[in-house]
Amino acid sequence: GAKDALCKIADLEIGLPDTLAYYSKDALDEGFKKTMAFQPRVIKQNRGSSGEGIWIIKLKSGDYCKEYGEASCNDDDVLDMVEANDNHSEEHTVAEFVEFCVRGRNDKSGEWTSKGVGKYLEGGKDAGGQLVDQRFCPRIVEGELRYNCVVDALVGIIHKKPKEGGISAVGGTGSIYTYYGPDEEKFKNLTTNFLEKDLALIMPALGLAAEPVPMWWTTDF
Repeated sequence: GAKDALCKIADLEIGLPDTLAYYSKDALDEGFKKTMAFQPRVIKQNRGSSGEGIWIIKLKSGDYCKEYGEASCNDDDVLDMVEANDNHSEEHTVAEFVEFCVRGRNDKSGEWTSKGVGKYLEGGKDAGGQLVDQRFCPRIVEGELRYNCVVDALVGIIHKKPKEGGISAVGGTGSIYTYYGPDEEKFKNLTTNFLEKDLALIMPALGLAAEPVPMWWTTDF
């Protein structure tokens, strides 16, 4: 995976400015406690694309601060969590979640029902050890749009809608896929902004200004 791209495009129209990347326990411990105190989050490991290690997380108390950075969570604050690969739920403290992300299953991380083993930072940045922290967008229940592109031309759109009651549109979770042409009127505003405002800025934002847009690629909204 290359989810650090989400951080690099954070300031584009298609990005989210409060998107952070963590490569160490200290950065995760400090950054996650601040973002989690502010609003629900999506934490994504860098490896794989099946939804394993992608967590939608909310404070069980629902007690969020009004401004980002004015508060931080405590180790014993309780999290309500859903993993995107199968929409299963878990409940853990902040400290247990951080421990699972860094060292996996042990006495400090508690009991997990996830199919994954954690250790998302293992090996460091060069080995793909990373977590991306984004705000949770509640309209995900309406689904996501995958834009299929050939070079700079949009050739098709897929609407991936989670099954009723779910929040993950990953294949195999009961999600429903609907296919549209590139000129679908209901997505015109997004399509226009993407093609006319952001497309030319993506490669420079990724540090690849001298490289062409890929021959065949996708982007999800």
